[in-house]
Amino acid sequence: MHSSGFMSFINLLLFTLIILTMKPIEINDPAKIEDFLSKIELTGNGFTTESLLIEVFEAGLDYPDYLKAEGEDPNASYEGKSPAWAKYHMRQGKRVFMVYGEPGKDRRTHFSETP
Repeated sequence: MHSSGFMSFINLLLFTLIILTMKPIEINDPAKIEDFLSKIELTGNGFTTESLLIEVFEAGLDYPDYLKAEGEDPNASYEGKSPAWAKYHMRQGKRVFMVYGEPGKDRRTHFSETP
């Protein structure tokens, strides 16, 4: 049998791991999307930026109305805290800008516009 102190430590460790895992997020409010993206910094290999919002604007999405972020990337940070999400899917009408990142691979982007 394990001591109650050991079990308490294990429970705390599991609780911490659950909290630290990045949960997928979806936002449909343009003002909240802009605020969120302004706090995302991407470092490491491949595509990097100090503010994802600037890159979204430069990709031609000046008023993104949909955002989905998921996964976990230790080289991404939100409000200066790492890790943050690994994949970002932003949309404005028929324009879509995506950022893909995962540990051990170069981060990349993709832009598409449907006719």
